[in-house]
Amino acid sequence: MTDKKQLLIIGGGPAGLAAAIEAKKHGLNDILIIERDDRLGGILNQCIHNGFGLHTFKEELTGPEYAQRFIDQVQEANIPYELGSMVLDIDQNKNVTYVNPEKGLVTVAADSIILAMGCRERPRGALSIPGYRPAGIYSAGTAQKLVNIDGKMPGRDVVILGSGDIGLIMARRMVLEGANVHVVAELMPYSGGLKRNIVQCLDDYDIPLKLSHTVTDIKGKERVEAVTISQVDENRRPIPGTEMTYPCDTLLLSVGLIPENELSVLAGVEMNPTTNGPVVNESLETNVPGIFAAGNVLHVHDLVDFVSQEAGKAGEMAARYVLENIPESQNEIPVQTGGLVRYTVPTKIDPSRMEENTTVRFRVGNVLKGGYIDVIIDGERKIHRKKMIMAPGEMESIILKKEWLTPETKEIRIETREG
Repeated sequence: MTDKKQLLIIGGGPAGLAAAIEAKKHGLNDILIIERDDRLGGILNQCIHNGFGLHTFKEELTGPEYAQRFIDQVQEANIPYELGSMVLDIDQNKNVTYVNPEKGLVTVAADSIILAMGCRERPRGALSIPGYRPAGIYSAGTAQKLVNIDGKMPGRDVVILGSGDIGLIMARRMVLEGANVHVVAELMPYSGGLKRNIVQCLDDYDIPLKLSHTVTDIKGKERVEAVTISQVDENRRPIPGTEMTYPCDTLLLSVGLIPENELSVLAGVEMNPTTNGPVVNESLETNVPGIFAAGNVLHVHDLVDFVSQEAGKAGEMAARYVLENIPESQNEIPVQTGGLVRYTVPTKIDPSRMEENTTVRFRVGNVLKGGYIDVIIDGERKIHRKKMIMAPGEMESIILKKEWLTPETKEIRIETREG
């Protein structure tokens, strides 16, 4: 089968849903959402803890409740979606091929595409952990699905490697289900999760967090029997004599997320080696005209509210692209970084096309206390904001004003400074 659509959205999670709703609001009627799972909502369906929606709905919701708000809006707007559908290929002419259980192999010629495939967890194979490969080693997200969706416990005596948000949340979840969580070990000298999750998920349950520690041995052939963790030096190498062994039957890994960008590469999208996501401009458009990206496929977020905000912008701009309301780019200025700033989204900005206020999100590469965020345009400092603490686990943002830029602007720089 061959079809044609004004807008094809790949992914029916929070990013894809928010993008579809905004595209519809801005005049697009011919929209299709492609989702590989058997339901809309994405990863939120297994996130039954609260804490979602404070920015978007001004109230605290669980993951499924937050997703359902957007699913309801999609259904009320009569935006079509196809479930159980796997996208196999995208070419640079925006032809999308996917397989559907009812239609078989389908090709859609799309006027515009929004990439909203989310991210996946980094597996054990990406880590240098010695020991056997016994049962009882799970990614934190897999354990979350087992407990929250399938009603099955991965184990009863648990060690967790990695202090990303999902690892912190699963530490609490396992305790609530009756398991004993011995420790959360973190390779870096700082946590990769939100401060509120450290407090609510570890401190409130007396679960120790050991920074600058990693797993150095896994004992057991058929099933995990014990896990050894060791302190690491400034080069992240284990320090002999610091080993601690915890008898346990389960090891959960929360060691980072990787944006799902295999399809983006097939489409010829330029990738950012720092974020492992697409390079985008102020419209969240990639280097391939008409292909936009938003959510965790673009860069890993800490709050789903920010995913929805970002995706809404992508949906609006995709609608404007199709309806020929976006002027052609005149002068895309790369956003430079300095200090501890690792990356920014967007990566480049055209002053002639940007809105009056453009949100630029970024992350720092280390903890900075009592520092400053500076925004410098052609050598002139426009923002000098004190921030009590900045950490890699929490995304930062600034508002870039159109009035600061001209067609002759040469440099936009965002950097941190020590206090």
